[in-house]
Amino acid sequence: MLQNSDLKIHYDKLDTPFLFVNKPIFFNNLTRLRTEIEGLKCELRPHFKTLRALESTPYLLPKKSSPITVSTMKEAEALASAGYRDIIYAVGIAASKLPRVANLLSKGIEIKVILDSVEQANLLNDFSINNHCAISALIEIDCDGHRGGITPDDPTLVKIAQLLDRGAACFQGILTHAGESYQCFDQASLRAAAQNEVDAAVNAARHLRATDIICNIVSIGSTPTAHSYQNLDGITEVRAGVYGFFDLVMTGIGVCTTHDIAASVVTTVIGHNKERGSLFIDAGWMALSSDRGTASQPKDCGYGLLTDSAGKVLDNLQVTTVNQEHGIIEAVDGSNINFDNFPIGCRLHVLPNHACATASMHQHYHVFDIQTNTYDVWTRVQGW
Repeated sequence: MLQNSDLKIHYDKLDTPFLFVNKPIFFNNLTRLRTEIEGLKCELRPHFKTLRALESTPYLLPKKSSPITVSTMKEAEALASAGYRDIIYAVGIAASKLPRVANLLSKGIEIKVILDSVEQANLLNDFSINNHCAISALIEIDCDGHRGGITPDDPTLVKIAQLLDRGAACFQGILTHAGESYQCFDQASLRAAAQNEVDAAVNAARHLRATDIICNIVSIGSTPTAHSYQNLDGITEVRAGVYGFFDLVMTGIGVCTTHDIAASVVTTVIGHNKERGSLFIDAGWMALSSDRGTASQPKDCGYGLLTDSAGKVLDNLQVTTVNQEHGIIEAVDGSNINFDNFPIGCRLHVLPNHACATASMHQHYHVFDIQTNTYDVWTRVQGW
């Protein structure tokens, strides 16, 4: 993977475990989705939750006015400090977050929150009155029973929108997330989930407009469906997050291959157990996370698949066990590990089950670009 001597020097000097980012693959992933969504005449609003590094934003967002989604107020504040102004905080709003939202509004940041209850709408109206501001909100729509939200035909949808529209807060539109698409494993079911998401969002907006409520934003998205839309008529924007790094969950769903996974954890072989046929590595759940997102998929990847330092997938090996700072690698196809191929001190790469979870275990990302012969360190925005 790193034939260039200068990059290899950087790579070899880094202590393991560390998060490795293949920058050309990362950039290709970003370009692929943006091209697909813009080709359907829609706007892409990337989700920052996976990357959470300001150094990534010049690649993620074309310009400072580009829209972005966040999962924490800490992300919103960091992006605002870097000059990004169009932000959706896509977690149901709580009272404790509102002063921070108001602070960003006072600085000219166009931040919008989401909600799905009358109680939250009243909370926003009351806070907006008491603090002389107008907090913008989207109503979350439940398109597939995955998590929260209101179904498109629930009368409460119109009631909440009217409360916001007539109150001190500001109603902006609706938002949905096709979380059940993570249970799709073929193109037909992915396209069906994507179309269902589009239909739910468009129907919700239609119900609101039928009562003379303006619905400016119709926001949908998940990485599986974002790569599966056929028509986005009636949709104003698409959100997705993990597509920049990709991971084994996305590989199992079928929206990418292992060659598209841009992030991996570099680890060192620190021991052999020839009697049990296993390798020990210095990456446990503190480096890999304990996410088992592939366990319910047709192919269970344990705690991660392995590649060598050149990027070749070692098909018969998996990280099968993780302790806090140790991982155990075993052969999973009935074969035996050839220990001569993995001497103590050699390095391997672990492909993540869930890139969001694995990235969250690392304060810094080590970004290598073999095309431009550059190495960078990106710092993750930590906290909430």
